[in-house]
Amino acid sequence: MSHVTQEQGPVANEPILSVEDLSVVYETNEDPVRAVRDVSLEIQPGETLGIAGESGSGKSTLSLALLRYLAGSGRVTSGDVRYRDQSILELSEKELSSLRGNDIAHVPQNPKTSLNPALRVGTQITETIRAHRDVSKAEAREQTYDVMQEVNIPDPQSNFDQYPHELSGGQQQRVLIALALACQPQFLILDEPTTGLDMTTQTKILDLIESLIEQRNTSVMLISHNLGVLAQIADRVGIMYAGEIIERGTTTEIFRSPANPYTQGLLASLPQQDKRKLKPIPGQIGDLRSIPDGCIFADRCDLAEEACRTGEIGDEKVTADESHYVKCRRWETALEDPIGEGLVQKSKTRSSSSETLLSVRDLRKYFDEESIIDRFFGSEPPVKAVDGVSFDVNRSETLAIVGESGCGKSTLGSCLLDLLPPTGGAVTYRGREVTEMTPTEKADFRSECQIVFQNPHSSLNPRKTVGQSIKRPLEMFTEMDETEQRARIAELLNDVGLDPSYADDHPSDLSGGEKQRVAIARAFSVNPSLVVLDEPVSSLDVSVQASILNLLVDLQEEYGTSYVFISHDLSVVNYLSDRVAVMYLGAIAEIGSVDTVFEPPYHPYTRALLSSTPSTDPTDDAPRIHLEGDVPSPRNPPSGCNFHTRCPQKIGDVCECDDPPLERVEDSRDDHQIACHLDETAMELDIDVQVDGDDTENSSAS
Repeated sequence: MSHVTQEQGPVANEPILSVEDLSVVYETNEDPVRAVRDVSLEIQPGETLGIAGESGSGKSTLSLALLRYLAGSGRVTSGDVRYRDQSILELSEKELSSLRGNDIAHVPQNPKTSLNPALRVGTQITETIRAHRDVSKAEAREQTYDVMQEVNIPDPQSNFDQYPHELSGGQQQRVLIALALACQPQFLILDEPTTGLDMTTQTKILDLIESLIEQRNTSVMLISHNLGVLAQIADRVGIMYAGEIIERGTTTEIFRSPANPYTQGLLASLPQQDKRKLKPIPGQIGDLRSIPDGCIFADRCDLAEEACRTGEIGDEKVTADESHYVKCRRWETALEDPIGEGLVQKSKTRSSSSETLLSVRDLRKYFDEESIIDRFFGSEPPVKAVDGVSFDVNRSETLAIVGESGCGKSTLGSCLLDLLPPTGGAVTYRGREVTEMTPTEKADFRSECQIVFQNPHSSLNPRKTVGQSIKRPLEMFTEMDETEQRARIAELLNDVGLDPSYADDHPSDLSGGEKQRVAIARAFSVNPSLVVLDEPVSSLDVSVQASILNLLVDLQEEYGTSYVFISHDLSVVNYLSDRVAVMYLGAIAEIGSVDTVFEPPYHPYTRALLSSTPSTDPTDDAPRIHLEGDVPSPRNPPSGCNFHTRCPQKIGDVCECDDPPLERVEDSRDDHQIACHLDETAMELDIDVQVDGDDTENSSAS
């Protein structure tokens, strides 16, 4: 939790940054896009302001406008931005260059596109320091080591010479933060700093941000569509929609008493522990080239009435202390009857069958395997991406595969469908081993088992229309004629919540959520029995994510399809899945029903993952379990238990030398299995010990 007491709000002070009636447009061949309209806000010294909203709300445009980073057709049309009572919009180019990096730093959203791939990461940081500080090359290098150490990049002297592609996603994000901190700015703009990161890496980045705020009294604008992140780290929150700030207040007020139906809709879209049915916000943000009269959200709002569609919607004071404001004419009604209250618990009327559909036994996938000649000349050992995995998937069941990036989840998913040939072990579908299938059997397998990849932007052919992409499996695996194919495409588009007219569009005409719906429609085109879903909602807005999750539930109910659901978001896994397998460094650490694995989690790794899941309750102060270091290289995995190098409960030589087998937990309610040297009692005791804050090491072994 951030250092400012959220119930009271930040102490009144002269703001370090103030924005007054800021408007930004993008010129187009048609009417201009009014991306930001009349935005006003203030940020106090040492305060963290969170900005939330769907994609297209103007969050990133706002952040770029603050430092005049708008390029091309973007321009500020009105308003002012003041840093310590100095107008940024009136600075000369030289003054602006001095301000950027020195006093204010911007951390863009995607490190893969923000870091120069041709320069070593250390060089990129030293160049920033020398651009703003009168120091020698040697001094800049030492300062680079210091700032890399500060952001927890291991072995700065060695990583200084690494290129961006040689670092993990989390380390790349830390390099971006190091670049921003190199000249010790007083104000940081962080644009989606944790998007796409796994839970433990996200926790490390958030802990890093919090520690920097505490140590330097740095002010932060944190932009994120992850509401849990904002709930845990922000002092105040502004909810942005279609270019406007439509609600603002302390974090506690926004998350516990939201007054705008849009804010309530965002929260109702999030999976909760009680597994209540998700309620996505209908529709999408309208065309910002033509702003309607009245409330900009009215067309998507369940509470909208005719009065909402006329006149200017001004700020309404929600609390007497003037800490909470909302742009809404129905806010009192929204407070009395919040959206999301009374939603029924998600039910699954089609129960999973005990009939095994897919069986996996001792599956292994190694990359860069050595030949006898390689071993003679001392080449490196192979990468053990999947190393001895076994499980079953039953009919109409959802099995989730969870774990950090680099644990082998996506490789496992590709091996299940024979997209990657296994190194060893067996995958059996309907009693027939996949590698031994005849061509006819393999064709049937291909039609019955589909995959939805993580990135819909790259999995759809940009040259093909939506209809052509969905039509391809129908041509390959069915005998439908042209008329039947068109009817099936229209039916599938309806099933995934898209109008049949989308069949004539190209992927470039669609939003990210719409592309993912098309990918799902294509996967279900031939009524598959099994679908592998590889992070299908990881980068989507919460409302789009809710729509996709509800869609998957409905399609499973309609078709009886089995899912292998790969994800690092445990709240989503808890909502969608029947069973869960926790994967670490190519092997399964724990597997069982969601209830038995999550409540309580037994394996120390599972507990660390769950503790890293951010809560939307800003008062939640449950301790986070910090895992030291990153996932070891699968080329040189540790001896013994592969988790012992990071385990907070390691038992000396036992864990370092002996690899624990995956064994059934005694008296479990289902087939709950765990690979750990700690016995069940020791694990449960340690949970209590950690919550009580006692660091005493538990030494019980099975």
